[in-house]
Amino acid sequence: MAQSTPEDLLALYDNAPLNTRYWAIFILMSAVFVFDFFDFLVVGYLLAAVNQEWHLTYGESAVILYSGGVGAIVGAILFGAFADAWGRKQQMVIGTCICALSSGLIAFVPEGGWWLFAILRFFVGVGLTAAVTPSLTVVVELTPTRHRTFATSFYVVWASAGGFLAPAVSAAIMGQYGWRRVALLGFVALAIGVLVWIFCPESARWLTAKGRFQEARREVAKQLGLPLERVPLPTTAPINPPRGNLLDLWSQPRMFWETLLIWGGSSTAAYGVYLWGPTIVALLLGIPVPKAAAYFVIVSGAGVTGKVVVTVVAPLIGRRLLGITWGFGGTVALALAGYFNTAMLGDMPLLVVLLACSTFCIEGGFSNLAPYTVESYGVSLGARSSGLGQTANGVGKIIGPLSLALIAGTSHLVSAQQTEAAVLPAMLFLAFAMLLVGLSFLFLGVETNGKPIALGSERAAAH
Repeated sequence: MAQSTPEDLLALYDNAPLNTRYWAIFILMSAVFVFDFFDFLVVGYLLAAVNQEWHLTYGESAVILYSGGVGAIVGAILFGAFADAWGRKQQMVIGTCICALSSGLIAFVPEGGWWLFAILRFFVGVGLTAAVTPSLTVVVELTPTRHRTFATSFYVVWASAGGFLAPAVSAAIMGQYGWRRVALLGFVALAIGVLVWIFCPESARWLTAKGRFQEARREVAKQLGLPLERVPLPTTAPINPPRGNLLDLWSQPRMFWETLLIWGGSSTAAYGVYLWGPTIVALLLGIPVPKAAAYFVIVSGAGVTGKVVVTVVAPLIGRRLLGITWGFGGTVALALAGYFNTAMLGDMPLLVVLLACSTFCIEGGFSNLAPYTVESYGVSLGARSSGLGQTANGVGKIIGPLSLALIAGTSHLVSAQQTEAAVLPAMLFLAFAMLLVGLSFLFLGVETNGKPIALGSERAAAH
């Protein structure tokens, strides 16, 4: 067989249909998102319950919430670098197991042990980003260019599915069985980690970029169901092979700052809504936590809907215009939620309706920006760029929940009076975070829809 270049190998791979094996891997990667995000987001409902039992201050509650963000930063930085240097698959398995074990062990925290709760939350955050950073990269690299915008946007829907599952499960069983039984469900993700280890392949694009051509050739042949001799074997040395040096990200300063702003702004808004939202609604409306959780099924469901709509719209209008539109839409919805926080729309609190509108834009935007980051940077920086986004995401996980605590006063008990006074300024702060997202896409964004992913960073540099 004639010798060939890496581009010849990947051209065959890139022109392939989305076959049964592709969708089997896609489903498995989606399960990573569903169960790991369930483990991370269910804490909002656990905390709403333990607040009533343990009489926590705003400061103690905020430490529990933002400790997960600190862990997410650590996991994203370390495992993004590890995934570029050593491969995607191993990091997904390790991260999923860390997330599952830490989440499930929350069920055994002793009464009043908020500090132990916070420590376990830290490791839930580590495990979350250690798993989702390489899993997102794998899906982007696995998908042929002509299907990539649709398929990878749809993939991120499953993160919102995890967010939807958290309030649904909490509303269904917490009232009868208590918050500890809900926390035990965190262990379910261990089974997903085992399945990833058994069935998930290593990224053929990463293997090619790394110069491991024999392994890449075998993966492509297996993925496409072709005899090995029909798949080209590259011989030329790779350019800019993936490595673990995080300083490489600064070689693309425009994308570096854009990534920080779009991820950080979106995450600040999202986790401010999701992690404080159930407590705010329960206190302002004077309702039991299970009913507040039921309202947040609507809010989370709107996030899932937003991502589904983005999946359809992104291939039609492109990633940049969509990012601008959804960023500004989230800004308006959050500002209105703060202003009309005590109003009613019939029997439905207008706050809940407007928060649902905000998550439609915020979560929908994640379905666009998450694959966009990997697409922009190329394979050699793929996992590290995703890790950079998840790092900014982790900062948002801290800033979002911390914002209400700082505005209300961390030394105060979590009370209806303090919450009502803090809602408007807190929501305006979250609206500003989404404004940064829209402006970043407007002034720093490039279009990746329909463009092949570069093995190195040379295409990104050309922008």
